[in-house]
Amino acid sequence: MSQLVTQENKYQSAFKDLRQSARMQRQTWFDRLRENAMSRFDELGVPTVDQEDFKYTNLASLARVDFDPVVVSTPATIPLETVEQYSYPESANSRLVLVNGILQKDLSLLENANEIVVMDLVDAVADDRYGDLIREHLARGAVHETSGLVALNTAMITSGAFVLVPRGIALKAPLHILCLSDSDGPEVATFPRILIIADEGSSATVIESYGGTHESQYFTDAIVEVVVKDAARLEHYRLQRETSKAFHIATTSVELGRQSIYDSTAINLGGQLARHEINLVMNDEGAECWLDGLYIVGSGQHTDTHSMIDHRQPHCTSHQLYKGILEGRSRAVFNGKIFVRHGAQKTDAMQTNKNLLLSPEAHVDTKPQLEIFADDVKCAHGAAVGQIEEEELFYLETRGIHPDLGRNLLTYGFAEEVIGKIKLESIKAQLDEAVLNRLNTRLEA
Repeated sequence: MSQLVTQENKYQSAFKDLRQSARMQRQTWFDRLRENAMSRFDELGVPTVDQEDFKYTNLASLARVDFDPVVVSTPATIPLETVEQYSYPESANSRLVLVNGILQKDLSLLENANEIVVMDLVDAVADDRYGDLIREHLARGAVHETSGLVALNTAMITSGAFVLVPRGIALKAPLHILCLSDSDGPEVATFPRILIIADEGSSATVIESYGGTHESQYFTDAIVEVVVKDAARLEHYRLQRETSKAFHIATTSVELGRQSIYDSTAINLGGQLARHEINLVMNDEGAECWLDGLYIVGSGQHTDTHSMIDHRQPHCTSHQLYKGILEGRSRAVFNGKIFVRHGAQKTDAMQTNKNLLLSPEAHVDTKPQLEIFADDVKCAHGAAVGQIEEEELFYLETRGIHPDLGRNLLTYGFAEEVIGKIKLESIKAQLDEAVLNRLNTRLEA
């Protein structure tokens, strides 16, 4: 029996355990959703390079590891001090903590609990106040029929988080959702699932971050579904800082209502293999989205970003800027698509991907795409892959700056185009430090 078959059998066995647990015995729509998702994973399995979306990202190394899926809710053994190491001052009193995909109430803290609804996702499904709302939106954006790993996450929902910002509410403090993997023994596979709904006229800032407490190998299969309703605004920071041996595969789906605004910054720093797919749909007129991203890829790392922005209605705007810095023997993939449907007139869409190679062994595959079926639009896309310009280095050298320091300054400036847009100072400072640590230098103010 191949290792891949053995691993998939482990997922099937874990699902049987879940089916027999109290978390899945009511025979509701939610149980049927998970049953259907598991059946679909059995059919699709782990994606291979034969699939176009994974042409440049080989998951064979992931499929070979004998992960233990975490589907049983158990109290976390992580001390509060460890959690606080991942905290941000702006959201110090407003955080949700998921450990191995399970919401940990003892480690979470919500000073604005009277303003928003925050619950374990499975508990919220069974709550008469929210069950119908969740049924309307859960698994609508992250479609398990076409993706094996989306199907696996959906099948394995055993906890997760449900966040509802009620109509007209403006959250004062950012909400930090921290997802930690914790295992110093067997390699674990975890399945964080988060549903965020910003109701009409509301506004909020959400920080979504990932990390690991041990340097062991683990697999995070995460899905975050975001719904921004009419005239609502959501600012979303996504920080992936998994440990060096981790596998991180994540999907973010976003649905935008009329005159809504979604402002996202995604940072990918960790993991030996990381992939983030974002699918955004503009469901009504006047919606705006701003997608910024930065990936810093070290030797031995592989990162993959896929995005799909679906302009379904007129008078919508999307601006996307993703930048990558690659060192050593590293690889990055960027595939972004803007899809403008018939009738989506007055669309304003821009997509840019820029990559800076700091090593001759670094490699990037970049593929920005436009597919347009409307005639009154303003759309553009572009990609660039290059190294530090010798003319710029020479200019700095004539000003007395050593070439090594000059390279670091230019690299820092390349990243700053994304980092400089970040509004939360603690995140901005953390990313500045991450860039400088990678460059192994200190810049004086």
